[in-house]
Amino acid sequence: MGRPRSGRARGIDWFSVAKFNLKADLDKDPADVAKMFDGVGKNYDITNTVLSFGQDRLWRKRTRERLGLQPGEKVLDLAAGTAVSTVELAKSGAWCMACDFSRGMLAAGKDRNVPKVAGDGMQLPFADNTFDAVTISYGLRNIHDFELGLREMARVTKPGGRLAVAEFSKPVIPVFGTVYKEYLMRLLPPVARLVSSNPDAYVYLAESIRAWPEQKELAAAINRNGWTGANWQNLTGGIVALHSAVKPA
Repeated sequence: MGRPRSGRARGIDWFSVAKFNLKADLDKDPADVAKMFDGVGKNYDITNTVLSFGQDRLWRKRTRERLGLQPGEKVLDLAAGTAVSTVELAKSGAWCMACDFSRGMLAAGKDRNVPKVAGDGMQLPFADNTFDAVTISYGLRNIHDFELGLREMARVTKPGGRLAVAEFSKPVIPVFGTVYKEYLMRLLPPVARLVSSNPDAYVYLAESIRAWPEQKELAAAINRNGWTGANWQNLTGGIVALHSAVKPA
């Protein structure tokens, strides 16, 4: 895991070790969030598969397809975690870089043969106009200032390049939405205790999902932070919304 060479490389904030003590809202301390993800890396992939009832594999495939990647393109997979999403993107033949601010998560994916670097989503260690496409899956809401994160992703993307944001969202079927919220707050934590190496982290994750902007609001935020033409596709009834946009040429 080396730092990429860049004409405008920025310093990587490795974060100090802090006690896990997150508020149940989106006012996140970056050091606390990084520590939380360090603690869940060991069983992160299997936990996500169990909690999503196996839908996570489909969501990763849809993200790759929505980006329309071509062989030889350079792609940044931000908040890549254990790099399982990066491996899926690489099936396109594109050159894909995994980037995450949790060294513990990246270490948990050490056996996945893709380039990896630790970096802060609000201060990416890459030069302007480096990538043909950038994507972030279920990590935008964990960036302390997610709108700054969107601008940073635009900065490192070439003009005309593409963005894909996969994030938990608001179910579009009313009854289903009620059931989903009950699952998040009542069933997700006890299920996480059975399979996760840090079940308390999933209480924060559930509450951050509930506090996150719905589809239309997120599209508007994307459009005012360096991107244009933001639209979305609902997956699994809107549990996940897959937003896409283009950097103006």
